[in-house]
Amino acid sequence: MTYRNPAPTVDLIIEMIDRPHRPIVLIERLNVPHGWALPGGFVDYGESVEAAAAREAKEETNLIVTLIEQFQVYSDPKRDERQHTLSIVFIATATGEPIAQDDAKSLSIVNPWEVPQTLCFDHSQILQDYWHYRHYGHRPRLSSRP
Repeated sequence: MTYRNPAPTVDLIIEMIDRPHRPIVLIERLNVPHGWALPGGFVDYGESVEAAAAREAKEETNLIVTLIEQFQVYSDPKRDERQHTLSIVFIATATGEPIAQDDAKSLSIVNPWEVPQTLCFDHSQILQDYWHYRHYGHRPRLSSRP
């Protein structure tokens, strides 16, 4: 019997705490799907999701992050056009000057009002949920997502 399971991934909302308004880091993806996204990637076999998040942040932004909390899990089978993935999203903090590396073509430090309208995957929804959480102090209801 062959089992088909979603691939685990991590995404990070990296707050730059050494800047006014705590802007976040977005990367411009080098690989398909092209466009802007939160830093993140696949969890390696034998790796914890926390270790994967720290590794992906370092690989894509050259930042050493402090994981603050596990925010939400996003698992819509259509969230990634390449395959069925689920993402464990972390809120993290960092200081310093990020540098685009690895799978990042470029990066940008953005305030909420500067985020591109359309992001890759379901990252627009993730950021809407995050800003709702930051503004109102509670997480979105799970029933509001597919």
